[in-house]
Amino acid sequence: MKAIVMAGGEGSRLRPLTVQRPKPMVPVANRPMMAHIVELLRGHGFEEVAVTLQYMPEVIRDYFGSGARWGLEMRYFVEETPLGTAGSVRNAREFLDETFLVISGDALTDLDLSRAVEFHRQSGAMATLVLTRVELPLEYGVVITEGDGRIVRFLEKPSWSEVFSDTVNTGIYVLEPEVLEYIEPDRMVDFSKDLFPLLLRQKKPLYGVVLPDYWCDIGNLTQYRQSHHDVLDGKVKINFPAREVEPGIWVGEGAEISTAARLRPPVLIGDGCHVGPGAEIGPYAVLGPGCIVRDKASIKHSVLWNNVYVGEGATLRGVVLA
Repeated sequence: MKAIVMAGGEGSRLRPLTVQRPKPMVPVANRPMMAHIVELLRGHGFEEVAVTLQYMPEVIRDYFGSGARWGLEMRYFVEETPLGTAGSVRNAREFLDETFLVISGDALTDLDLSRAVEFHRQSGAMATLVLTRVELPLEYGVVITEGDGRIVRFLEKPSWSEVFSDTVNTGIYVLEPEVLEYIEPDRMVDFSKDLFPLLLRQKKPLYGVVLPDYWCDIGNLTQYRQSHHDVLDGKVKINFPAREVEPGIWVGEGAEISTAARLRPPVLIGDGCHVGPGAEIGPYAVLGPGCIVRDKASIKHSVLWNNVYVGEGATLRGVVLA
């Protein structure tokens, strides 16, 4: 089966982290967000993946290449002008000759994609939205379904007075190629705001399946930090490049950690890091590859990217250092 990864967004709400890189390349647990998505797709048997690009497309293309490293065949479709979520997928229509899955390249999830595909096939849907339940639905598209999963109503980013469900759209869809016929070419078309309301009005078979697994839309810096807490707590099943040397303590290759340093789990220390004596790392600290932490520095509830230098006696609390 084929999949489309939407990776064209600028990630403006994550600035300044996204000033010099596209949002799907922002690291989570020392790997680009999109790398976790690609691994999820491969784990569910997807072998052909197309990627829609717009903002700094060469960064993503250079990193993932042909997809061979993941056992995938990857193709790229670049938008010359912004086309919206649905428009960007239509831009890859030459690739889409069978049932396909659409997923964002900048979320963190371990949702059971195979279960979503199976539901789609059994329901006879033209389009299936993967849904999840959240405590605060204000930032998402709220969806109401009937007992068999058929969608009867949805509303984008409601106010509290408009909230009628805690079931929200994850931005993951299973679609039939005929859906592309309802997307106008060469203009901005959004799945949630334009296409799905159109299909609903025309009484097309539009379904939703609620999955209980982990999903986080990393839309802002608070959610970015929280996603790392969730990774370290084991709430989401992903791989990251490190070995668990003690319960809750993951250390990458070539890291040098003083025996006089204190590591308080959970903590992730990347490849080639250097941690000096008296330094205190964690809880909930992530150090990217090549970081240097000098003597008696203290880092808690923080995310450091590659090659960050932390001076002697410095104290970091709840920060992201790029």
